[in-house]
Amino acid sequence: MAARVGFDNDKYLKEQTAAILERVKKFDNKLYLEFGGKIVFDYHASRVLPGFDPNVKMRLLQQLKDKADIIVCIYAGDIERKKIRADFGITYDLDALKLIDDLRGWKIDVTAVVITRFNDQPAAKIFKNKLERRGLKVYTHRFTKGYPSDVDTIVSDEGYGANAYIKTRNPLVVVTAPGPGSGKLATCLSQLYHDYKRGHKSGYAKFETFPIWNIPLKHPVNIAYEAATVDLRDFNLVDPFHLERYKEETINYNRDVEVFPVLKRILEKITGSESMYQSPTDMGVNRAGFGIVDDAAVRDAAMQEIIRRYFKYSCEYAMGFEGKETIERSRLIMEGVGAKPEDRVVVMPARKAAAEAEKRKKGNKGVYCGAALELKDGSIMTGKNSPLMHAASSVILNAIKVLADIPDKIHLLAPNIIESIAKLKESILNSKIISLDLEEALIALSISAASSPTAQHAMEKLKDLRGCEVHMTHIPTPGDEAGLRRLGVNLTSDPHFSSTSLFER
Repeated sequence: MAARVGFDNDKYLKEQTAAILERVKKFDNKLYLEFGGKIVFDYHASRVLPGFDPNVKMRLLQQLKDKADIIVCIYAGDIERKKIRADFGITYDLDALKLIDDLRGWKIDVTAVVITRFNDQPAAKIFKNKLERRGLKVYTHRFTKGYPSDVDTIVSDEGYGANAYIKTRNPLVVVTAPGPGSGKLATCLSQLYHDYKRGHKSGYAKFETFPIWNIPLKHPVNIAYEAATVDLRDFNLVDPFHLERYKEETINYNRDVEVFPVLKRILEKITGSESMYQSPTDMGVNRAGFGIVDDAAVRDAAMQEIIRRYFKYSCEYAMGFEGKETIERSRLIMEGVGAKPEDRVVVMPARKAAAEAEKRKKGNKGVYCGAALELKDGSIMTGKNSPLMHAASSVILNAIKVLADIPDKIHLLAPNIIESIAKLKESILNSKIISLDLEEALIALSISAASSPTAQHAMEKLKDLRGCEVHMTHIPTPGDEAGLRRLGVNLTSDPHFSSTSLFER
């Protein structure tokens, strides 16, 4: 059963590009565009808008690269506390490096990196040195004096004027970052201040994807945005400024609405004239809603994302990363759209697989884990843990066997390879757990493929798992999580641990 396409990338690309260029013309041929959301690998968008190319925004920038400079911002505090980007499992400073490499891979150069709210943090200084010694231009901006309410101080040489001016060449300046709270807005406004002091009447706008302003407040796509940001306490609302000015309901989110009165005053103070923006919606450049071509498909996809987010925050609560309030709000959002965890099609088969494993091995010690994977044709594969391998390893091997039309009784991994890895882990690395996690199983598969055409054929089917849905009855081990992430599946898990041990290696 082929997945339904709900989004037209080409239509979106055409409309979004035209809207940006039209906004540039409204100013003195200089626009600072705050790029909200992920500039590359926007998997949230691709999940809630089936058909959305996670790199469509990079395609847009590639079209505009001769007209645009790119500035990457990162908050010094995120560097210092090693904040993690969940979808890649890497820290924000590493994600910033990855973003620069990704841009270069698309033949797009980065003009500068700005470390915001810099206060001589040791880790931030090391990060700055690392970039500069690799030939990148790095600026540091300290906390803006007077922010957020003392507009006279903010818009002065003590406020934005204290920040170093970043020289740019092109009419469009895209200001992006690894994640929220990175100082993109302050960087844009600082540049605006310096431009006006130099007699250049530049402008500001915000590139947005979610929430989508021209679909209903309670549309599942917009609610999925709330579900994705419960840890930030974000929520959507009707833009009151737009409604008052234009008598039209549009959707925005709390932080943009809350900051708008101050932001409008700052813009008017910088420019010395009334702002062209009368609402937060006015500031945005967002044509995502016009790319939706199958509303039912995106509604269904968004409902599934809301459930995924509930599982994500449940696991983060179990691991101590999130508080009770976050998981409770996530649950309320899910229940508010009439969804429950079991509406995710792979949940019950995974739990059934774990129950069957426990029933067969009753009396033995250990935690019994199950996993389930939905193939593109809708069929469900399951796997369970054993002395040989983890449940994640089992379900992936079972899935590629089916895709490669290999009988279940045929073993993909050579027994001598499994035995050799187990011996290494137990006798040399002193590991308590000798069963193969997914990363280890994939390495073993690649070794087996060197001498087995059957294993080689199966290994080639791994790429067909990208975008498949997977659920596990336990929080994945690092090796399982890394392997599943690299395969590109959409993973959820119940908030249970695969072992009673507090420390494993």
